[in-house]
Amino acid sequence: MPTAFEPPQIDSAAVVAECNDVDVTAENFMAEVIEASHAQLVLLDLWAPWCGPCKQLTPVLEKLARQSDGAVRLAKMNIDDHPEVAQQLQVQSIPAVFAFKGGQPVDGFMGALPESEVKKFLDKHLEEGLGVSPAEALIESASEALAADQLDDALECYSAALAQEADNVRAIAGLAQCHLAKGDSAAAAVILDAAPPHDNDPSLASARAALALAQKIAEKNTDDGLRDEGTLNAAIAADGNNHQARFDLALAHHGAGRREAALDALLEIVARHRDWQEEAARKQLIEFFDAYGAQDELVIAARKRLSSLLFS
Repeated sequence: MPTAFEPPQIDSAAVVAECNDVDVTAENFMAEVIEASHAQLVLLDLWAPWCGPCKQLTPVLEKLARQSDGAVRLAKMNIDDHPEVAQQLQVQSIPAVFAFKGGQPVDGFMGALPESEVKKFLDKHLEEGLGVSPAEALIESASEALAADQLDDALECYSAALAQEADNVRAIAGLAQCHLAKGDSAAAAVILDAAPPHDNDPSLASARAALALAQKIAEKNTDDGLRDEGTLNAAIAADGNNHQARFDLALAHHGAGRREAALDALLEIVARHRDWQEEAARKQLIEFFDAYGAQDELVIAARKRLSSLLFS
């Protein structure tokens, strides 16, 4: 980051303190960015009409600026029309965002970061943090309900969050996960098809992986048919190395929402015969990891156990 900044030599206008979202030009840059940054954090968003990632990032910045309750001002500058500031800041690519405090740039980033990462960036520079929006509060309640298998409550909260923020990917992903938990893959597919196709939010990636897994298991049920759990348990009791029965039981556990049991069954196969069916158990574990999410406590523990088995 530059250690000093020399703004364009222009006449400054009065700062409009109430405005948290403003288009900036060379003429009003001094007032809207430099002077304003003495009273609040100013985010300078350097963009251009031809920049696809800019169109993804700017709405996120607008949303978080509104959520900040006046703590953050968003100053958007089209660098095609006003290239001077971008040149002085030595910007090599866009979108580029700079945080201004006390008349100086103090931090910045380039590229279309996901909303969660932008929030972390802002929290570093706000004494009380960004706070939680009403939609996010609903999403937290929905996540707790989903974890407790209170699917109707979770559906209601996720739907309410989407009514407030129709493009909230966490709410979209959560709603899809609710339908998957109810066994309605078709509804989950419709919801995920409407989500941003290139969004890299982990919750959305997890929901898409869970849908792919549900569709795979449904296809297997149609083609081969999974035996009932009693039959599978009896087969394993008769032969502890009946890996196909244990594999099918893992899928049955997953379908019933018993994640830990599903992971344990597959890890047992890896422990007994890691190369069985061209590492089918390990590959299925990876699919479960993707569907459950990298931050899931069961996934974290299972990954450690898998690593221990593979590299011991």
